[in-house]
Amino acid sequence: MPLDPSFVGRSYPPTAPYQVGREKIREFATAIGATDPAHHDPEAARALGHPDVVAPPTFPVVITMAASRQIVEDPELGVDYSRVVHGDQRFAYTRPVVAGDELICVNTVEEITARGGHDFLTTRTDVSTPAGEPVVTVWSKIVVRGEG
Repeated sequence: MPLDPSFVGRSYPPTAPYQVGREKIREFATAIGATDPAHHDPEAARALGHPDVVAPPTFPVVITMAASRQIVEDPELGVDYSRVVHGDQRFAYTRPVVAGDELICVNTVEEITARGGHDFLTTRTDVSTPAGEPVVTVWSKIVVRGEG
């Protein structure tokens, strides 16, 4: 079943706040091989002017992947997640994510296209503080493989 193109431009309600933890940043940095001391040591991060450890640039995936369930689990849109493959990911930062941040996500469907029997869904997730301070925008493209 093709994705419903009328969803383009639809935004979903803000997610509950996510508290960014120091250990979560350290674990993520270790998992991806990011050895910069600012990802692991609060003093090293403070020496660079940050209030606590700094998340690696791809860390927001931890938050946005969970938030994107709003879109992929929307039965009216019609995503068959068993047929999904990752297509692309982009990040545009206003400021780094640091331990202690409280972040919310607002998801928007930016584009739905079809090519070669496959649907392509591009989403934008605006990540900000509960007070509305923008932190990072994350774009994600998934491919919903056709059945043929």
